[in-house]
Amino acid sequence: MAKDGSAGLLADRLASARLQYFVGRRDELALFRRALAGEPGAPMVIVLHGPGGMGKSALLQRFGAEARAAGRPVVGVDARTVELSPAAFEAATAEVFAQDNAVLLVDDFERYRDMEEWIRDRFLPRLPAGALVVVAGRHAPDPLWKADLAWSEVLQVVPLRELGPQDAAALLTSQGADPAPHASLLRFAAGHPLALRLVAEAATPDNTATDEVFWAPLRTVVDRLLTHVVGRPPSPAHRRALEVCGHVADTTEELLRVALPDEDATELFAWLRQLSFTKSSPFGVCPYDVVRDALDSDFRWRDPERYKAMHRTVRRYLVERVRDAPEKEALRAAREFNHIVSRAQWLREFQGGRDEVAVHEQPMRPEDAPALIELTRKVEGEHNARTVAYWLRRQPEAFHVHRCCETGRLRGFMAWLRIDVLDDETRAADPVVTEAWELVSAMTPPRQGEHLGVARFMVHEENHHRPSRSWDLVRTRIVFELLRAKHCAWSCFVSAEPKFWAPLMTYMGMFQPPRRAVHADRGYGLFCHDWRAARVTEWAEGIDARLLGGAPAVAARKPKSRGTPLSREESDAAVREALRGWLDPGGLADNPLLRSRLVEELSEGDPVTALRELIGKAVKRLNVHPRTRHLHDVLTLTYYSTSTQDAVARKLNMAFSTYRRHLARALDEVRETVWDWEVHGRIRAEQEPAQGS
Repeated sequence: MAKDGSAGLLADRLASARLQYFVGRRDELALFRRALAGEPGAPMVIVLHGPGGMGKSALLQRFGAEARAAGRPVVGVDARTVELSPAAFEAATAEVFAQDNAVLLVDDFERYRDMEEWIRDRFLPRLPAGALVVVAGRHAPDPLWKADLAWSEVLQVVPLRELGPQDAAALLTSQGADPAPHASLLRFAAGHPLALRLVAEAATPDNTATDEVFWAPLRTVVDRLLTHVVGRPPSPAHRRALEVCGHVADTTEELLRVALPDEDATELFAWLRQLSFTKSSPFGVCPYDVVRDALDSDFRWRDPERYKAMHRTVRRYLVERVRDAPEKEALRAAREFNHIVSRAQWLREFQGGRDEVAVHEQPMRPEDAPALIELTRKVEGEHNARTVAYWLRRQPEAFHVHRCCETGRLRGFMAWLRIDVLDDETRAADPVVTEAWELVSAMTPPRQGEHLGVARFMVHEENHHRPSRSWDLVRTRIVFELLRAKHCAWSCFVSAEPKFWAPLMTYMGMFQPPRRAVHADRGYGLFCHDWRAARVTEWAEGIDARLLGGAPAVAARKPKSRGTPLSREESDAAVREALRGWLDPGGLADNPLLRSRLVEELSEGDPVTALRELIGKAVKRLNVHPRTRHLHDVLTLTYYSTSTQDAVARKLNMAFSTYRRHLARALDEVRETVWDWEVHGRIRAEQEPAQGS
């Protein structure tokens, strides 16, 4: 025992910590425990596979702890430290043959791909019958394992998936980050264990705010993810294929051919589909969510102009597919269109969560009508139930129902109504459509042969007029109808939550008419688009400009007017947010300081540039006075480079605690300067020393 009363080895403390911080994987643990107990039907060989950072090594370590607790000898082999030869593998696993009930755990099994046949056919059959083997690697095992029917009785292949929402939150909490105010951290990490640990490390009080809504990953988080999970592509062509794959929801060979016309799309698609961090979906190849976001963020930061060109090429292709392809293919293209134009962080607020049950759209069947009316009665009341019944008689083809993919249960529905003329029956049956018709007609009435398209009802049993998987289907259907419509003069979106949806509708090129309330006593809002004033091409290019240009056209978090004065707390938080997003081309696009009086006065048509000038001048003032000059280096090395805080402290030859104290003081100085300028409405001379202690 040591003098301080502690006992044991460092390895014991490490093992204890691993057990303490381990979360989730209940199904995999249950399988291993059955195998450990030798229950009938339990496997003797378990193959775990999944991309880097998915927690394979942590799970193997947990398996080892469980085996030791059960009194079983454990032999571990890490392919990174054992020579890749049969002789070296035999030597590393010799103890397994000396025991009747040993547990063999092999990590990084993908490194043994050239030896996989030897391990399967020559090594494993010689193990004692009481042995248990678990191997873990990035790739699924060779199909020949399953081709031998004898193996099917003793082998179980387990793909390791992302953690569920509760387990992901638990892992974030175990790393010292409170998930409650950081929903966007969970959204970015998407259940990927390594990503969760990286964002937990980044989400310290010094570099994230508890009231922050749209957290964007730091460059260091993205870099470490890509290094560990993706690695280095074999050629520039493969890198470009990854860039496309990271931008879209599903990558097909045809899409690669369009986006990369000078490359071999067949070879690149074959390469993409065999990567450990991609999955084959019914519609193509898709990366894990967090890998996709990391790839896209990295490309946009690394080469903004080429990123914009790639996006526009893909967008034009998708618009063409929506307009010209058969309906099923066109709907998939509409879904993809919504995906690529929703890459900004703030737009995630309007999307359904991955923890929700999956749903799909179907045309309304005659036997569905009573259920749709009853669901409307339950959610929106008797009046709207009668209106739904009316439109089911008049335009049954306008209705599209949303069902649970697993059970087929009705979850919600929407209708896309086509209004050619407003007759007396419709006026009496649907005051909302009536007022929509009258509002657009007061601006520019539809001409002979033109019609009004109306997205109506959007009824959902749980998340009524709020983001959900059903609402994702609604958005897909609306884009489909907008781009396919012929002779559509106006399109209208009727919402029971107009304040919530206003930022998204504005971003998508729709506006609220002068009379904002439709059927005001029920609180509905109307959003419109005049397709004669801005046709499809101009509409899509406008969305691109807002997405790619960083223009603060939409303030998603606080849809206030640009002239609304900031409070001191808002100003301080916005300064920190601006510095954290300094290296990201779009990092300042929705900063609250863009609506400050000072930025509006400085701006000459480019408020983002004015904001960068404002923050830059405040930071430079630190370098003017000897009292604060040392703070300038601390702040600029922290926020103007991709170095970690540890690396900055070492570069400045400071103790980490001293560095953190100086960084906090530097932030306070810059915040004080910006607030002083905001209050006085002018930027003081740069040679004047900064105020404060």
